[in-house]
Amino acid sequence: MTSFPFRLIFVRHGETSYNAENRLQGQRDIPLNARGRDQARSIGKTLHVSLGGEIGRLEAAGAFFASPLKRARETMEIARAAMDLPPKNYRLDPALKEISFGQWEGLTWAEVRVRDPSGLKARHTDKWNFVPPGGESYAMLAERVRPWLASLAGDAFVVAHGGVARALMTLIAGVLPVIAAEAPIVQGRAIVFEDGRYRWIG
Repeated sequence: MTSFPFRLIFVRHGETSYNAENRLQGQRDIPLNARGRDQARSIGKTLHVSLGGEIGRLEAAGAFFASPLKRARETMEIARAAMDLPPKNYRLDPALKEISFGQWEGLTWAEVRVRDPSGLKARHTDKWNFVPPGGESYAMLAERVRPWLASLAGDAFVVAHGGVARALMTLIAGVLPVIAAEAPIVQGRAIVFEDGRYRWIG
């Protein structure tokens, strides 16, 4: 897309039991585990200190958005409480849901390797464009996120998923898809997208 004129603060949801088990989560609605709740609280406190008055400006503009999946909503509400904000004052958007892994959801990568070795090989060949059976590719996810991003009228604070972060890397920061597809998106930290670049906080 053309240059993104605003600042976007992105937080990936905290850890879930599926994350801990290296299990494909996709659009399954899995809640945070205890570690994930601690991560959400910690990044909320970190951002409250590092962003200062910007948090208040974003709140006044109603610029907090989250994926409707429970792990993102929980992360948002815990982080907002840690930032001394009313936990539930944010907007949901289905465009921010995680990438769908289709029939692979609920499986570990080891199980995928046994059940669909040719599919896994195809994914390794072109991770950005590979579509799991019944699922979607990162390229498809980026096209899902693009209209939401274009609809923003100012700076925003977003809680979503690793796949969404990779899409934003390509759409805002111009990261090549082949690189974005492999980018580690760390839980308990935030990404600030601004001026065609991105940086980590926390």
